[in-house]
Amino acid sequence: MKKGKVYLIGAGPGDPGLITLKALECLARADVVIYDHLVSSSILAYAPPQAEKIYAGKSAKMHFAEQDGINKLLVEKARQGKIVGRLKGGDPFVLGRGGEEAEALRENGITFEIVPGITSAVAVPAYAGIPVTHRGLSSSVAVITGHEDPSKKSSSIRWDKLATATDTLVILMGRQNLPQITAKLIEHGRKPETPVAVIKDGTLPTQVTLTGTLEDISLKVKKMGLEAPAVIVIGEVVKLRDKLRWFDNLPLFGKRILVTRASRQAGSFERLLVQRGAWPVLLPVIEIKPLASNVRLDTAIKRIGHYNWIAFTSVNGVEFFFDRLRDLGLDSRALTGLKISAIGPATGKALHKFGIRADYLPKTYTGRGFVCGLQKQGVGGQRFLLPRADIADAEITRGLKKLGAQVDEIAVYRTTRPGYSPSETKEMLLRGNIDVITFTSSSTVTNLVSRLSSSQIARLSAKIACIGPKTAGTAVKTGLKVDIIAKEQTMSGLAEAIENYFRKEA
Repeated sequence: MKKGKVYLIGAGPGDPGLITLKALECLARADVVIYDHLVSSSILAYAPPQAEKIYAGKSAKMHFAEQDGINKLLVEKARQGKIVGRLKGGDPFVLGRGGEEAEALRENGITFEIVPGITSAVAVPAYAGIPVTHRGLSSSVAVITGHEDPSKKSSSIRWDKLATATDTLVILMGRQNLPQITAKLIEHGRKPETPVAVIKDGTLPTQVTLTGTLEDISLKVKKMGLEAPAVIVIGEVVKLRDKLRWFDNLPLFGKRILVTRASRQAGSFERLLVQRGAWPVLLPVIEIKPLASNVRLDTAIKRIGHYNWIAFTSVNGVEFFFDRLRDLGLDSRALTGLKISAIGPATGKALHKFGIRADYLPKTYTGRGFVCGLQKQGVGGQRFLLPRADIADAEITRGLKKLGAQVDEIAVYRTTRPGYSPSETKEMLLRGNIDVITFTSSSTVTNLVSRLSSSQIARLSAKIACIGPKTAGTAVKTGLKVDIIAKEQTMSGLAEAIENYFRKEA
């Protein structure tokens, strides 16, 4: 029987980009993933698809699993010979009870490994523009729990010593006890005017930072209704926030942007939005699937030397074409002597993965731009192979034929509508909790609109952003008001157009 092992993994403070490479490597080996309340779904996605995923979250108001139960679960799964990834927010050994879990594993003879994570005690203040130490302001920092074990007879925190012992105090899990904490610090010598920051949802697009002093911060937090989880920073370094804040100054900070692209394509656009501070909300309204069989494509590949050009009009077209090329026992060498074209930079980049640099890339990344750029190439009488989607329009085919070219347009993948629609995301849309709806093709427009009634469409308050005029035209026909159209018809062009729109609005 395979010997089990437990990885106690620090998942970082919330932003999926702050998880370490080693954490991801260990997570990829897991048979079972036991994860906490603050671990994002983006991080869970790195676990093997077949891995068992068990939620063991604890929050201020609700415990799905008590600590003793979690300890027993870790032991049980490891004894079954499984590799267990125990995902904990922040760092396992910084007020994360990872020490207790490690003790339980050692007592039961279970092999374990600690994978440190970025603690929220440092990362959350950094995302708020507050360094926990700073030359001339703070040479020392203490990290303190604001929520001790309730079974303890008395507090082990020496507030009389801590109040003035270090320049900066960082308090985790202290939101509920904030009035008592501030009172203790003032009582034991910390000045009432000492700057304080309370940071909720640190490192996430929903981050909120409230500043005040020891004297007034509790009242401010109560008036705002700021709930846990929150990190509290106390000290002169808080004054640096106005100068050093960066995260909540990003151009799309906090904007909820609906991404309607297919799941396999959404990642790159999602990253572009996150880089600008946005909160991507995924609602794939199309699915990209291979064809069950494709005799026409197989025939075209077997007589590939018959063609002069292969014209790729999407990343999917590239990937599915080369998948089939490989299935037939061939590789890029089979295309020797042909000219290869790509409709845009993303498609060109997809070709690079197969060792191919496009011979032709239009200046304007549209069907019309593609054809216009070929007018000077003298393509009359030449044979083109177009591996495309099953629902692709005929603009390029018509244009090439007008130039005198011969065209074989062959579907290499199909675009379908998913059989599900996440109700929570749809409710966000209808409640007005989405700031922007993005459309990257006419099919994303029609498929989303088909899920809504005419009255629901009329109620939409989100701005509509389209990748180009053709998609925008489809949106207008369905009754939507288009607010944003990308000048460059790429994912980066669409993200830039959204950013420019809100910059003008500011």
